[in-house]
Amino acid sequence: MDDAAPGQAAADQQAQAARVALRRGRLMLLAAAVVIGVALWGVYYLVVARHHVKTDNAYVGAEVAQVTPLVAGPVAKVLVAETDAVKTGQPLVLLDDSDARLAVAAARAALGQAERRVHGYYASDAALAGRVSAKGADISQADAGIAAAAAEFDRARTDLSRRKALAPAGAVSGEELTAAISRYASANAALASARAARAQALADRAEASGERAANAANITGVIPNQNPDVALARARLEAAELALSRTIIRAPKDGIVTKRTVVIGQQVAVGAPIMAIVPTVFAFVDANYKEVQLRKVRPGQKVVLTSDLYGGGVKFHGVVRGLSGGTGAAFSLIPPQNATGNWIKVVQRLPVRIYLDPVELKEHPLRVGLSMKADIDTASN
Repeated sequence: MDDAAPGQAAADQQAQAARVALRRGRLMLLAAAVVIGVALWGVYYLVVARHHVKTDNAYVGAEVAQVTPLVAGPVAKVLVAETDAVKTGQPLVLLDDSDARLAVAAARAALGQAERRVHGYYASDAALAGRVSAKGADISQADAGIAAAAAEFDRARTDLSRRKALAPAGAVSGEELTAAISRYASANAALASARAARAQALADRAEASGERAANAANITGVIPNQNPDVALARARLEAAELALSRTIIRAPKDGIVTKRTVVIGQQVAVGAPIMAIVPTVFAFVDANYKEVQLRKVRPGQKVVLTSDLYGGGVKFHGVVRGLSGGTGAAFSLIPPQNATGNWIKVVQRLPVRIYLDPVELKEHPLRVGLSMKADIDTASN
């Protein structure tokens, strides 16, 4: 028994030493693993992690198009429903176009009248030119009449002078003298009448020239189709046709119909929203990063995003477009007054606008307001 006890004690000591050595080895391995892990983490942080800033406070946005009528009128037909997908230019709502069609007909008739009136200006110019020429001929005729009347007047005056000179000697009878006086008076009256006719001819030519000048003001420098009267009538016709075309309200862009409020029979007003079109291919993300994360964030840096809608298996790629001009608190309805009362510093968040790849959005459409996770690679630019 005494010989067995020392042997057992030695075996126990050896087992204890083996356990201690095993524990020490495990601790060494653990310590080595920790050191290696810390070293790997340090390397990962230096190489990768320190160049990435992440947030899950990010939401999908888009340039939502408000559909508003450009002309007023009653709704005749609504062609789309809530959540329908539409294409650019697709008819959405039809307005009653009866008044617009009548306006187009009236404008087209007014254009025809203007064209005929302008062509009348050109025809009148030729007629007035002929009238001016005719009045010029009347003046020439009046000049000839004056010349003839003046010659007759000179002859009558000479004849009267001779008879007056012979009358005292009795060589001329009283009857002849009286006849000479009568011829002189007639010749004088004829000369005055000829001069008056010439003055009238001059006045008539001036009147005709004035009428032609007034008519020329409507046609000078332009061809009939470019005449202001025709251009104005044509513009009114185009405006009426444009108003008629606007009775068909079309989609301004591709997207999903939302917030549709219009119904058949409703009298819509110009500029009143009747629905909205939310694009699904052209969307962006507003990622609200803490101010301490934005030291190295710059426009053009690459971003990887995931959506709760599709899960982590679907990656979206984007680019930083820019940083907002202020925090959400600064633009709130009632901004905080940090200069009054007790103040506690709160880390602020600044929206970062991220544009997404349209090709990826086409494959996996997003909706406005969906939450996203964003990871910006600050070393990418």
